[in-house]
Amino acid sequence: MADFTGKSAIVTGGARGIGAAVAAALVKEQIGVVIGDLRDEDGARVAAALGDTAVFRHLDVTDAKNWRAVIADAEALFGPLAVLVNNAGIIDVGAVEAEVPMVFRHVLDVNLYGPWLGMHLAAPRLRAAGGGVIVNISSTAGLVGYAGIGAYVASKWGLRGLTKTAALELGVDGIRVCSVHPGPIHTPMTAGMSESVVAAQPLPRFGEPDEVAAMVRFIVAEATFSTGSEFVLDGGATAGRFLALSSES
Repeated sequence: MADFTGKSAIVTGGARGIGAAVAAALVKEQIGVVIGDLRDEDGARVAAALGDTAVFRHLDVTDAKNWRAVIADAEALFGPLAVLVNNAGIIDVGAVEAEVPMVFRHVLDVNLYGPWLGMHLAAPRLRAAGGGVIVNISSTAGLVGYAGIGAYVASKWGLRGLTKTAALELGVDGIRVCSVHPGPIHTPMTAGMSESVVAAQPLPRFGEPDEVAAMVRFIVAEATFSTGSEFVLDGGATAGRFLALSSES
């Protein structure tokens, strides 16, 4: 099991949902956590609830100056940067021919450019710390297509590929990079989804943020020989399709 005592982590999109659950899970591993988000009040509330080993910092993941400040704070407060969880993400509904170009680009900026920028700026610090872990929160939309959310799908497939490239490049420095692919999880982003969305899954329910956080904790603390890997939490939705076979010969 990896030991991150005296080191720091950054969790983006940590003010609610999956990010907040991940921050809580990492604090339990004795890692000092900086929660980055645009939701200042929610983020400050989450950090306060986690105690002295967590703080909140305003972070626009598309802003390099923001990233540099957050990385510097993480190291000043909690020690060398050893863990980065790129969780911040947005979604927009729109068919390929109907999507507004500026909105499409904004989704890619947050969901793909943002994680790239975080890895770009964090990698030298992880290397200086003697290695570390990057976990990119993708989606089952990075494994299969979904009609009506083309920008989101494109961003999550891109993040999946970027994860593998970073794993190839950074492994020699002891930096592992993996992606996590949640299906429907009970978060504010899925608040309007009907239970019918998950009815056909082998496990016919929504997942919970704590279940995703448990997987992230496993990748960070225990999956020490895994890099470039995809970890799927979708109730079996992407395993395949049921066939309505007749019992008659």
